[in-house]
Amino acid sequence: MFTPEQIAQFSELDYAIYDYVMKHPHEVAYMRIRELAEAVHVSPPTVLRFCKKVGCEGFSEFKTKWKLYLRETKRTAIISSQEVLKEFFERTLTADYERAIVDAAAAIAQADHVIFVGSGSSGILAEYGSRYFSALQKFSVYIKDPFFPIYGHYFHNCAVIALSVSGETPHTLAQVHRFKEKGGTIISITNRKHCSLANISDYNLTYYATAERIGQTDVTTQLPVVYLLERLAKEMYRLLPAQTDRGPSGR
Repeated sequence: MFTPEQIAQFSELDYAIYDYVMKHPHEVAYMRIRELAEAVHVSPPTVLRFCKKVGCEGFSEFKTKWKLYLRETKRTAIISSQEVLKEFFERTLTADYERAIVDAAAAIAQADHVIFVGSGSSGILAEYGSRYFSALQKFSVYIKDPFFPIYGHYFHNCAVIALSVSGETPHTLAQVHRFKEKGGTIISITNRKHCSLANISDYNLTYYATAERIGQTDVTTQLPVVYLLERLAKEMYRLLPAQTDRGPSGR
């Protein structure tokens, strides 16, 4: 509702109005301009100037935008973790889905190394995935910088695991495009099948979780992603050629 650029231009009186609005959000939504002015000990024209500084023509428009903002940020019911996992397994535990996991794992097993990409919560899980795959004897790294230069022959036989809830994150898509140009095999994990990332991938695993938001923040569960990463890693490990150091003792 209030951008950092707008707040930076506030006068002392503007800050007083802003402070009152933030501390009395629901009362302000139904006040008249004179009532707000009296509550903050300023004049109605000062309130009107405040409204214009935050992109509103007048107090009526300010109240309309404020009510919409309150509605968007209203606390919503969150789906339980048990329900999320039950829904995920009901949708995905099929022969076709199992075959898709095995095919993607086989492609990873044949690659020289694995590169993970993702941003936000997907980036955090991408970093976890790189650590987990490396622990299962497939060297993996997470590239956090979306502008990381991608050149060289060492990208030719790599598997790229791209994580994105929407499948439309611009930075992730740009990274994947560059890896695809270098001959990398793209495995994506997204929340829906019909998205740009899935369309440009060689293999796609979709988890179909119910999208959840609190205000402007995406809080869609990532539990299925953790499952898919570990499932892929273990299936990949099973497909790796026998190695002398695969035993528990490292011999």
